[in-house]
Amino acid sequence: MAAVFRASRCLVGRSCRHVDYALVSTRSMASKTQVGFIGLGNMGNPMAKNLLKHGYPVIATDVFPESCKEVQELGAQIVDNPAEVADKADRIITMLPSSPNVIDVYTGPNGILKKVKKGSLLIDSSTIDPAVSKEMAAAAEKMGAVFMDAPVSGGVGAASSGKLTFMVGGAEEEFTAAKELLSCMGANVVYCGQVGTGQAAKICNNMLLAIGMIGTSETMNLGIRLGLDPKLLAKILNMSSGRCWSSDTYNPVPGVMEGVPSGNNYQGGFGTQLMAKDLGLAQNTATNTKTPVPLGSLAHQMYRMMCARGYANKDFSSVFQFLREEEGQ
Repeated sequence: MAAVFRASRCLVGRSCRHVDYALVSTRSMASKTQVGFIGLGNMGNPMAKNLLKHGYPVIATDVFPESCKEVQELGAQIVDNPAEVADKADRIITMLPSSPNVIDVYTGPNGILKKVKKGSLLIDSSTIDPAVSKEMAAAAEKMGAVFMDAPVSGGVGAASSGKLTFMVGGAEEEFTAAKELLSCMGANVVYCGQVGTGQAAKICNNMLLAIGMIGTSETMNLGIRLGLDPKLLAKILNMSSGRCWSSDTYNPVPGVMEGVPSGNNYQGGFGTQLMAKDLGLAQNTATNTKTPVPLGSLAHQMYRMMCARGYANKDFSSVFQFLREEEGQ
């Protein structure tokens, strides 16, 4: 897991200096200059490795030194804090667990904005509140830098294979520069609109993902109780109208698929605690926009309950195991 930084929030003023976008946009797209990377957890680690594989010198940091070892062995330069990264690189990617972590990494005492260079491109791939992305963009603009939100979908497997999907929000004239880097780590890089729209797309995706995983788990559990072989049931679902990503790519039932967390005691993957966090973001935005999301609300309740029952660090597909235990099996 990426570093959990202290949540010290700063108020961003509304008056911002003009950003010299040309300073960033005219940077050579073919240039393999240094790229900063902050947050070397389950997702950040393989993402940074893919930048290295594509020939980019990486300057990285994480609050947990042990998280830096693998990329350091592959040639990355490790520094002590985000400010040092900003002092050495004018293109920086952050991948952090939550909104407070992002706020501190950007605006804290040793944050990026303490030493950011004018014209720097700052790309945040964390999944956070869209309002926080907008605050960080305003703070970066005051320093003459450009901030873009670019959360990801695909999980650890896609991060390792370089097949993530990036949902990008920010100045459209900077999208080409961002895509140059993001394409090293993902198969799909989609421009969504202004700052915060990338987060909006990610929150919507993860709400549907949680609902789909719960539905798949309930369906598989019912079929097993009715005497169906789980592999046979999964095969039928995946050639029928009930097919979905949770059934054909990330099946939650142990033994049905290889190479997924359900086959490894739900270790690795995307943690239940993180899913609960993302569902909380969806609930907040739904409330703010007065949008009815009854199934999203129920999914949020279920994943919060799982966190309280010891599933916080297990993959979110462990909802299948949770349902089995709830019925006393």
